[in-house]
Amino acid sequence: MRAVTLGPAGTYSHRAANAVAEEVEFRESVTAIVEAVAVGEYDRGVIPIENSIEGSVTESLDSLSEYDIAVVKEIVTPIRHALLAQGAGFSTVASHSQALAQCRKYLESEHPDATHEAVASTARGVERAREDPSVAAIGHPENAGGDLQVLAEDIQDRTSNATRFLVIAPAGERSAAGGKSTIVVYPNMNYPGLLLELLEAFAEENINLSRVESRPSGDRLGDYLFHIDIEAGMYERRTERAIDRVESIAENGWVRWLGSYDTEHVLY
Repeated sequence: MRAVTLGPAGTYSHRAANAVAEEVEFRESVTAIVEAVAVGEYDRGVIPIENSIEGSVTESLDSLSEYDIAVVKEIVTPIRHALLAQGAGFSTVASHSQALAQCRKYLESEHPDATHEAVASTARGVERAREDPSVAAIGHPENAGGDLQVLAEDIQDRTSNATRFLVIAPAGERSAAGGKSTIVVYPNMNYPGLLLELLEAFAEENINLSRVESRPSGDRLGDYLFHIDIEAGMYERRTERAIDRVESIAENGWVRWLGSYDTEHVLY
């Protein structure tokens, strides 16, 4: 099985993808990963969807609504950030924007004069630090080695820092089995109580919602679609009834069920 995730090698996404496939290749953006899986270039893709400190990854949400794919598993893993550099004389800290945000308090306290440089991934920041002694990186401590030293470990603002990744597959592999499901709803309308009606469809079936998030549709200002995660599988009659009601409410737009799946916790 071939999987694709955010590169280069050594990213947290790469570590999550190792739990899915032995052969892992890389892309520089989430959108490129989702597109590659949607057209069948890869069997699986692994994308970050939500962090316990910084919240949802908006590029992932937008890509899931743009391409027709399946969600077949979620992977939850703790995030351990370390400060990596060739020495203490750095003036720039380079990492993914989410990693920089997750270590904001540490950086403000310990390195207030350092410039922050957002790059495509934590591994890309590590590459920058290897190439330039004036650059430090934020990444997993195992990315150190050679000229790169671990200057500080566990620098994330909260010890509970964890990231949720979705494992995606071509749309034909959607399964109704699993303890969670993800749907995207585009009502293509707006009126008082619309969101309440959508949420009541699940409440009346005693289905818990683990996440609800709105994103701009991109069609016009003030027009939104909704990403909804529920703690129920599509194999359940109550889920079918709830989705049927949501589809009737959003009859002017569309409802996309991305799949039902289970959770795997990966420690590293």
